[in-house]
Amino acid sequence: SVAAYTVVAQEDKTKPVTGRAADVIAAARDAFQVALRTIRPGKLTTEASDKFGDVCKAYDCTMLDGVLTHVQKRFILDGNKVVLNTPTSEEGVEEDEFLVNEVYAIDILVSTGEGKPRCLDEKQTTVYKRALDREYNLKMKASRALFSEINRKFPALPFTLRAIEDQRTAKLGLVELCNHELLHEYPVLYEKPGELVAHFKSTVLLMQNGSDQLSSFPLQELDTGGKQVEDEEIKALMTQSIKKAKRKGGKKKKKKEAAA
Repeated sequence: SVAAYTVVAQEDKTKPVTGRAADVIAAARDAFQVALRTIRPGKLTTEASDKFGDVCKAYDCTMLDGVLTHVQKRFILDGNKVVLNTPTSEEGVEEDEFLVNEVYAIDILVSTGEGKPRCLDEKQTTVYKRALDREYNLKMKASRALFSEINRKFPALPFTLRAIEDQRTAKLGLVELCNHELLHEYPVLYEKPGELVAHFKSTVLLMQNGSDQLSSFPLQELDTGGKQVEDEEIKALMTQSIKKAKRKGGKKKKKKEAAA
């Protein structure tokens, strides 16, 4: 399972987080709680993100563009069934239904700015993952050596270039691998100067009686200056339990009926 969370480093840990840092963390926290309750068996992937924007507006924040919540399988971190956190008319995903026993990595990123991060320097990218659906006959010896090591040591999961034995060969061969899309890049993205971004991510198993959150994270005390979600429908949704209460006495009743 995977997890990610944002914390503010403070000299006095007993004091709550305040200002825009509190706003963006609260928005990400509440959007995550909404996602836990909308990503459920029987519901549609296109409906799961409907309320994210309203949650963020309550804190004067914005969902980050291009962020996806993926279904996960063995050795597959980013399956084809996804939830697009900020659907637009230009960008959309195929509608599908959530099923029992599926596993999702719920990924929520919120910004105090416009929510349009960008890569400033491609050379900062040092984390990659093998693109399992792509094949190509590499021409350079350095590329073939690098690709062979990747397939041997990191066949499915992400890796850092620091883990490659021959750094010189890695740098030479990396260009051809990327040019032919044999690797997925994990670039370093930036918001506008002065803006803040909060990130919450957790692995969730969809069960018949609700969701099991497999990885959790700590939450700091926040002081948002009175800002909170006011939408009654969203507030009611956030108070719902993520698991259905177990029925008591069912087996005993059956035994009594059988004895009669």
